Amino acid sequence: MIYLDNAATSWPKPPAVAREMARCLQEYGANPGRSGHKMAVKAAEKIFECRENLAAMFGAENPLSFVFTANATGAINLALKGLLRPGDHVVYSSMEHNSVVRPLKRLEAEGVELSLVQADEEGKVHPADLAKEIRKNTRLLLVTHASNVTGTVNDVKAISCLAKEHRLIFMVDASQTAGSYPVDIGGLKADLVAFSGHKGLLGPQGTGGLYIREGLHLATLVEGGTGSLSENLLQPEFIPDRYESGTLNTPGIAGLNEGLKYLLQIGPEQIHARKKQLEKELREGLSDIPKVRIFGQGDPGVGVVSITLAGKDCQEVCGELDEKYHIAARGGLHCAYLAHKTIGTKHTGTVRFSLGTFTTPQEIEETLQAVKIISRS
Repeated sequence: MIYLDNAATSWPKPPAVAREMARCLQEYGANPGRSGHKMAVKAAEKIFECRENLAAMFGAENPLSFVFTANATGAINLALKGLLRPGDHVVYSSMEHNSVVRPLKRLEAEGVELSLVQADEEGKVHPADLAKEIRKNTRLLLVTHASNVTGTVNDVKAISCLAKEHRLIFMVDASQTAGSYPVDIGGLKADLVAFSGHKGLLGPQGTGGLYIREGLHLATLVEGGTGSLSENLLQPEFIPDRYESGTLNTPGIAGLNEGLKYLLQIGPEQIHARKKQLEKELREGLSDIPKVRIFGQGDPGVGVVSITLAGKDCQEVCGELDEKYHIAARGGLHCAYLAHKTIGTKHTGTVRFSLGTFTTPQEIEETLQAVKIISRS
């Protein structure tokens, strides 16, 4: 199988991911932070090690600023619903995933005001357009780091400067860039960064998290046991305990930790450079096929390439790629209707190829040959 659906979830994983998850269940699968015996201590140590590796990956100072969630969607919901109140105003872009848009629309029904900023036809959000929508009651400026539809990367550093200039909270959805494209929290001075663990970070499904800048206070969505301050009937105020009620996914976090260790050992810059070259080859090869239209032709690097084939249904193209050529791609709207509306594919969707850490040049060549044959049929 040629797997080119890494924007949905990465595959394969480094072998150490599954090994450590199994070892966790067999050797230290106790409840972290709840007991003082060796297994519980080992579980807690493993979780803290993962926080340390997240800090190293993202250039953050404090490992305890990372809160674990089940996925990026959970992190986004915690950030938005924990921060925003009726009367607050949010500026966001037309390239956001439904995991951002749907919570915002729910909050809009409760009195939060929204301003949607249109990205250009390549899927890029321009800071000047965001600036036009800032009001006196604007509280949050929110953008995706890179689109899951086009792979277009936004200038989040410039947008962060805009947020700081207006004393706004700045949030980045790094679901498509974490582990695939440099994400420097320290350099960005971001207040909130949501990320998935199962995509570029090479962890298992059921993992993700939210970076919360020190001093930023969010309301809790869930309260309960944390293993700390058990004598207090109120939820702890300090992070990460404040936002991590209940038993954590220790096997999943142990697996995520191994994915992070793999990336840090090889070097995120090296992985990004390799993926950038492969994406360039894929884009150039697709551009030579007459019936193919490529969307979001920006600087390669995220590993996402969306196309349509003239006269072809995207879902049928993906079905043929799967059945005849054993190539896994995704067709449709990719849970990002506003993004497809922006690039003009709201009625058709796109065929999305998304490269991963283990994609090879041979797989790119075979994919190009398959698309050529399908385009002629």
